[in-house]
Amino acid sequence: MPVPARQERAPSREHPGPLVVLLGLPALLFALITWQVVADGPLPRLDERLSRVLVNPDRFSELLSDLGNVGVAVPVLAVALGYVAVRGHRGGTGRWWLPVVAAALLMALVPALVVPLKELTDRPGPPVVPPGTGYYPSGHTATAAVAYGGATLLLLPGLRTALARRVLVAVCAVLVLGVSYGLVRRGYHWPLDVVASWCLSAVLLTSLWLFLARTAPPGRRR
Repeated sequence: MPVPARQERAPSREHPGPLVVLLGLPALLFALITWQVVADGPLPRLDERLSRVLVNPDRFSELLSDLGNVGVAVPVLAVALGYVAVRGHRGGTGRWWLPVVAAALLMALVPALVVPLKELTDRPGPPVVPPGTGYYPSGHTATAAVAYGGATLLLLPGLRTALARRVLVAVCAVLVLGVSYGLVRRGYHWPLDVVASWCLSAVLLTSLWLFLARTAPPGRRR
């Protein structure tokens, strides 16, 4: 009696759970915070009370917040872009320019998203800053997160040891958290302005990470 041929099972798709967390959760939280800010809900009022406790302007917090300036963070990304471009070109990497262009476009996307959101929400700033609106979300936080985070994602594949990769990620985290702390401590932004920019930046950087992972040469995929 002939043995029936065993049917080949179609390869299972990758479980979407981590992707949902990395992209969906920050996007959902950002939407929730934005809705609360626009509707003047209880969350912004709690945020303002928290700010009064945290604000204590000093020179150190001002210096930390300056790390989120375009003139500081973007040149750091530009150096990383140049290094990766030269290294990929000299190494003969196929489509070496693709990660560089992707990270540069992501950085350009930050003001394209943040500026309209500032206009939409029209949130006043903390009492320390001059009267005005357009403080939500924090542009300095988003600039720092995408610039330093983008540079980190570009440089990670070229590092040979796990220790070097951990150090780079830690430096990136310290820079972004330092900017965030400085902005709130100095009174330049409400805490929710900063948290919202974390969420927005998480979506952008996760998108860049997924793009880089899909387009990386086979030998460099992790």
